[in-house]
Amino acid sequence: MHIATKGSKIDISSEKKLEEFSKNFCTNLKLGDIFFLIGDIGIGKTTFVKYIINHLQFKFKQKFTEVTSPTFNIMNEYVIDNYLIKHYDLFRLNSSKDLQNLDLFDESHKAILFIEWPQIIKKKPNKVTELYFEYENEYQNRFIKF
Repeated sequence: MHIATKGSKIDISSEKKLEEFSKNFCTNLKLGDIFFLIGDIGIGKTTFVKYIINHLQFKFKQKFTEVTSPTFNIMNEYVIDNYLIKHYDLFRLNSSKDLQNLDLFDESHKAILFIEWPQIIKKKPNKVTELYFEYENEYQNRFIKF
């Protein structure tokens, strides 16, 4: 597990806290990692991925790229040094049949996958880390739970 153990709750109520957690989180990333990002619209899933990608770009002295939500593209891909990062957003898919053409987990050992809205996936890979992005205190606080 990265940075935390199962049952951990990380406060990401401010953008600075989310950025710091993302920076620490990416120190243990390795090819083959698969992360399901689960949570409401606007809670910080894409921003979490953006900070990870930008931190890796900084670490490997690469130019920062704009990291946007893959809602309309379904998948955005980033190559940073030896890392291939695939960021999926499955929100617009209607059924698990729509996943067939994505080859979602084919050769996943060669990439790091971040998948938003993974609830549509019926057959999960064996090694998936699920990150739950949640609100508390009437939307005043945000947390990531493992």
